Amino acid sequence: MEKTALLSVSDKSGLVPFARALVEQHGYRLLSTGGTAALLEKEGVAVTEVSDYTGFPEMMEGRVKTLHPKIHGGLLARRDKGDHLAAADANGIDLIDLVVVNLYPFEETVAKPDVTYEQAIENIDIGGPSMLRSAAKNHASVTVVVDVADYERVLAALGDMDSLAGLRRELALKVFQRTSAYDGAIARYLKGQQELDTPDLGEISGMVDPLEISLPRVKALRYGENPHQKAALYGSFFDCFEQLQGKELSFNNIIDISAATYLIGEFQKPTLAILKHTNPCGVASADSLVEAWEEAYATDNQAPFGGIIVVNQTLDADLAAIISQIFCEVIIAPEFTPEARALFGAKKNLRLMTVSGSLPADSLREIRSVVGGLLLQDRDSMPDRSSGWEVVTERQPTEEEMRAMIFGWNVVKHVKSNAIVYAGCERTLGIGAGQMSRVDSSKIAVWKAGEAGLSLEGSAVCSDAFFPFPDGLIAAAEAGARSAIQPGGSVRDEAVIEAANERGMAMVFTGRRHFKH
Repeated sequence: MEKTALLSVSDKSGLVPFARALVEQHGYRLLSTGGTAALLEKEGVAVTEVSDYTGFPEMMEGRVKTLHPKIHGGLLARRDKGDHLAAADANGIDLIDLVVVNLYPFEETVAKPDVTYEQAIENIDIGGPSMLRSAAKNHASVTVVVDVADYERVLAALGDMDSLAGLRRELALKVFQRTSAYDGAIARYLKGQQELDTPDLGEISGMVDPLEISLPRVKALRYGENPHQKAALYGSFFDCFEQLQGKELSFNNIIDISAATYLIGEFQKPTLAILKHTNPCGVASADSLVEAWEEAYATDNQAPFGGIIVVNQTLDADLAAIISQIFCEVIIAPEFTPEARALFGAKKNLRLMTVSGSLPADSLREIRSVVGGLLLQDRDSMPDRSSGWEVVTERQPTEEEMRAMIFGWNVVKHVKSNAIVYAGCERTLGIGAGQMSRVDSSKIAVWKAGEAGLSLEGSAVCSDAFFPFPDGLIAAAEAGARSAIQPGGSVRDEAVIEAANERGMAMVFTGRRHFKH
């Protein structure tokens, strides 16, 4: 019995050899539409236009071409149901055994900075998802292909019904993941356009569209945080990053890369940050990345071993030669010079990552799993406006103290709570993270600075939340801090301010807390 394949694709890469193999090696008759049919005819592959098969012309600028009973009947008819087959025969419907469809490039279209609303709407595919869903529903009998990367796998399986059955189930799942992500992208775009037209819509509704947390599965990971935990990656991570070399990314690598990227995004001047287990252990800005490295590394020259290094400018050979002397897991940069690539190339396991332009809108939210569900929140990414900060002490901070406080404030929001950062002018001096007591975090930061041989005299102490008692501020002053920045808001604020005044410190209240659980 002759087999029929329906091909209708936007991405035509690899299509011609795949179609030719279907005809010449597996005996398929091809149906196709528009540009896909034109390409196959040009390349000498026998093909029948869908409009010739259905007897119904394409119309409305191609909006209506495959939405027809002879298409969907051929896809949905169950081969084990006599009444289905009889209905198909009575209505001249040929069974369709294989479908290849990839969708209009909606995501790519709306990512263009100059795209119009009308262009976005015209790139919403209707017929494609409909065919995919029909074929995927009937995957017991129909092979459905949505990804050009699966062409070779399909050709290899067509001669083996046992392996084809398993592949069909896998490809059907892939279809529904793709159409779900596609619909989610459309919903997010339309919601964004609606919010542009009605700025207060989000404030009025207070709701998050559930489609916004529908994400495609990208790949299974070797394991999760620990080898006994299974894990997988979902979403568009690899649309944001490109891996240039090194071992496959692990679950922990991906989390660390995300944390590093959010941290480095706080800074405009040449900046380098070193992280371990998502916590910064050294950050500095300078006139060059080499200078920034020297000051960031000096904060803690033990923790960087096996850590993550991220920079916000092109990483060159000078810095590569220095970094190559220590072991780290991942290095992230907007770009690497060829000379730097060559130096790092000697470390085959070292993962080099580049950031591909701006982060997607989804990166402004974060999802956490909880018992029985999910928590979704806006990311702590709103810029702090130092012009709105309040100096609450008798002494005003100097210009250098204010620069140190601003720098430390940009770092402390990325440190696990309770978080304390001692900062100099555009560099970290000591970091204390994740302690149950804020005083303990401060003690750890002071101890780390001492271990590194760094003086805290004249430093700024930065706290992600208010000092609940004067003791935390007093301990910072005794360590050498001469200025402090914190949200304020404690019932004992006056006692903390008094302690600062008694010690000649300048203190700023920001009015914004930066807890990070």
